[in-house]
Amino acid sequence: MSVIGEQIKKYRVQKKYTQEKLGSLIGVTTQAVSKWERGGTPDAEILPQLADALGVSIDALYGREEQDEQLLFSKRLSKLPPDEAYQRAFNICWSMIIGLVGDEDYAEDFMDTFMGHSYTNRDKAPDYFSKLFRDGGLVSARLSSNLNQFYLLAGPKEGSVLDHLEDMEAIRKVFAVFADKNLLKIIYYLYSKPVMPLTLSLISQGTGLNMRDTKRYMQIICENRLANHMTIATVDGDIESYEICREGCAVPLICFADEIAKKNPFPLFSVLDRKKPLF
Repeated sequence: MSVIGEQIKKYRVQKKYTQEKLGSLIGVTTQAVSKWERGGTPDAEILPQLADALGVSIDALYGREEQDEQLLFSKRLSKLPPDEAYQRAFNICWSMIIGLVGDEDYAEDFMDTFMGHSYTNRDKAPDYFSKLFRDGGLVSARLSSNLNQFYLLAGPKEGSVLDHLEDMEAIRKVFAVFADKNLLKIIYYLYSKPVMPLTLSLISQGTGLNMRDTKRYMQIICENRLANHMTIATVDGDIESYEICREGCAVPLICFADEIAKKNPFPLFSVLDRKKPLF
């Protein structure tokens, strides 16, 4: 079988078309489709109709789309201004979550109705959440007028997620940091400022905490790699300062905690049919 024959058969089966059905869509006989799938090559002028009927690009018929898909997305995003690139990337993520439902008709209906409505009424739209909890992994997304987030966990092929995590006590200590009201207040303050060193006195003033407590809390924050401590030498002596760790995960953790705090309002849709355990 030729590459194009393999691709025609693959996409035909994905669409749940018989050879007769595909042939009728593009105006050829069942025998012609069978011939292509056994190694024949369609005439060049029929390729656009064939691609349209199968819902793929002409490149995909030659087996090139799957190889170039990631590179194509990367190149497209790299050419866009940063704000537009992030929004386009989120749109791709949102398309992924719809596609992972595994129902092509549902995906088309959803994208045509909800997405069109949402983006024409952005100022009025509330936060929408979607969840997939399936044997292949977990997906979570938030779509709102001014805050979009996406998370995908491709489950391990062997073992459990727990096999890749620190022990329970180490995880508990992380949650303990965010459970402390004053620690959380400082973390909020640090992330509300431009990414630059902040003096201990400025953090103290901004949070309303005294210098001694601020220094103690900042030590805990630095121990958890949420901020870095540095000493700045001046003519008046050394000044202690701190800067957030740009690679830290505080913001994603707080955003997902916000979903729990909101009790997941306005559930857009969910597919929750996972049978395999995660932990």
